[in-house]
Amino acid sequence: MYMKKLYLIILSFVFSLVTFAITKDTPEIEMIDVKGGTFSMGFNPDETEHAYETPRHEVTLHNYRIGKYEVTQELWETVMGDNPSVFKGKSRPVENVSWNDVSLFIKKLNKVTGRHYRLPTEAEWEFAARGGNESNDFVFIGGNEIDKIAWHFGNSEKQTHQVGLLAPNELGIYDMAGNVSEWTQDWFGHYKAKSQTNPKGPKSSDIGKIFRGGHYSILSEYNRPAWRAVSNPNFRSSTIGFRLAE
Repeated sequence: MYMKKLYLIILSFVFSLVTFAITKDTPEIEMIDVKGGTFSMGFNPDETEHAYETPRHEVTLHNYRIGKYEVTQELWETVMGDNPSVFKGKSRPVENVSWNDVSLFIKKLNKVTGRHYRLPTEAEWEFAARGGNESNDFVFIGGNEIDKIAWHFGNSEKQTHQVGLLAPNELGIYDMAGNVSEWTQDWFGHYKAKSQTNPKGPKSSDIGKIFRGGHYSILSEYNRPAWRAVSNPNFRSSTIGFRLAE
């Protein structure tokens, strides 16, 4: 009995040291406060329409916070102890991670930080991408001149880049257009015309999870706020990463 108690004490002590080390060494996670508001979600008549973006509908959101940058390889490796990314660089976005991989990362991150990080909902992602209440109704996410705001097919040299190198959007958020696409919390669902408040998407879907935003290997037209795509939650690609919300 004594040895068992001693073992548990030692195990607890070791776990505490590991937790402290991870917390102490965790890179700073900069978050942007997004003031709630009401916006029109989905296809804008000024944009080029693509599948799944209609009907446009009114969405109201409460206040939330979203990552200033895409989650970096440095942060991922600090928490998970590995780096699955194809394009290596501690300040580049982590990629080649599935939705399920990201869920495990967030669970571990919250355990060691005591925070309540999560993925943004699809509506939160689009509202932030549009600039929230500061929106200028740009064609692309954050501006009308794509090369100034996004790493895309035409300027990326077919690879990711360090986060935050290009111009931010109206809220001071970087790389929502280009670099890597980003997983959201929502399962895929077709839009409905009725207005919604804090939508979280359907409870399940046979199609998969939504990801948003263009990436380094996609044409510029896909860097619009309304563009949405879907994939299996186990799917991994060098074109998909994520950012945190809270």
